[in-house]
Amino acid sequence: MNNDLDQIRDEALTRVATAEGLDALEAVRVALLGKKGSISGLMKSLGGMAPEDRKAAGQAFNALKAQVADAIEAAKERLADADLEARLMSEKVDVTLPVREQAKGFVHPISQTMDEVTAILGEMGFIVAEGPNIEEDWYNFTALNIPPEHPARQEHDTFYLPGEKNGHRMVLRTHTSPVQIRTMQNAEPPLRIIAPGRTYRCDYDATHSPMFHQVEGLVVDKASHFGHLKGCLIEFCRAFFDVDDLPVRFRPSYFPFTEPSAEVDIGCTREGGAFRIGHGDDWLEILGCGMVNPKVLENCGIDATEYQGFAFGMGIERLAMLKYGIPDLRTFYESDLRWLRHFGFSALDVPSMVGGIG
Repeated sequence: MNNDLDQIRDEALTRVATAEGLDALEAVRVALLGKKGSISGLMKSLGGMAPEDRKAAGQAFNALKAQVADAIEAAKERLADADLEARLMSEKVDVTLPVREQAKGFVHPISQTMDEVTAILGEMGFIVAEGPNIEEDWYNFTALNIPPEHPARQEHDTFYLPGEKNGHRMVLRTHTSPVQIRTMQNAEPPLRIIAPGRTYRCDYDATHSPMFHQVEGLVVDKASHFGHLKGCLIEFCRAFFDVDDLPVRFRPSYFPFTEPSAEVDIGCTREGGAFRIGHGDDWLEILGCGMVNPKVLENCGIDATEYQGFAFGMGIERLAMLKYGIPDLRTFYESDLRWLRHFGFSALDVPSMVGGIG
């Protein structure tokens, strides 16, 4: 029997050693060690042997099975390594090829416009000031000389928060003017600031949104007058719209927090149904301004007999719509990637306040 087992072992090991590939090796394993395999058949023959021969035969058969199984496992590792090496050789990467183009992000028109406005006014000496989005009634209305019966203080126009503080409910700020109040309270004149940020009002249509962005400016010193205000805003409008001789006019208006007050219009034309900023026979209002009302200065603890100044405010979305031809304000907030790819800007296009905007 020993000679027969030696022959079976040699043939089995030869089949394992000569198997070409993992699939062929698996076929050899099934033929030798599977349920109907030749070595498995030897194990089944133990039942027909005499008891005195069964023990020795069982040990010999188990040793043969273990030796073949070890050989198969070693061959499996060898063939797997060979397959991996072949794959690595066939899947080489040509590092001399250009890299695949990566999807790039875009700067939102609101961010772009806010940066442009900040850069232009920054060159005029304005610095950025910030304040909370949730404001007290005093900062948002009372300190700005807005009377209790003013429509802006009604529920249909302003978002009020539940609960009360000092007898007044907190509000989502309706403009960034509270930043001006906080600045005048906490800093000594002269002041020259802009206050960019989010604002909130109960309004929603093609040109209005419940949340939108503003930039307001404030100058407080002993010498600034309406002429300085006009010069500042004329230069801003011409720089922002990139029209050197852009017509700009100031129309008398009314705001509780400025006196005198004015609306600022820029020249435009609507010939043939097309809108164009520049010289023409029509005008378009873009912002409001005026000299700071002495009552506002006094509310902030500033002596109105010694100091004066001017303020202005504009909507960022409105400026962006005019400059970049965006017809509907609501699309700013729809998160449509196709819209952003069309109206968005490369990060390299964002202006910097360092070294000017030229």
